[in-house]
Amino acid sequence: MSLITRFERARLISARALQLALGAPPLVKPDKESKPYDLAKVELEQGVLPMVVLRRLPNGRMEEISV
Repeated sequence: MSLITRFERARLISARALQLALGAPPLVKPDKESKPYDLAKVELEQGVLPMVVLRRLPNGRMEEISV
């Protein structure tokens, strides 16, 4: 499995935090005062995000990484 870069990680967390802020149900049990960013970070760390990173390689191929 390929590792995601810090930029891909930031993009995944920000996209998921936006979804949570707009009312999407959390995939982990939230604390009383959990903020969308913190929930998104925990979801990524636990590997429950149903998202895929598409990475374009220099030779033109696309690499798909499930997170």
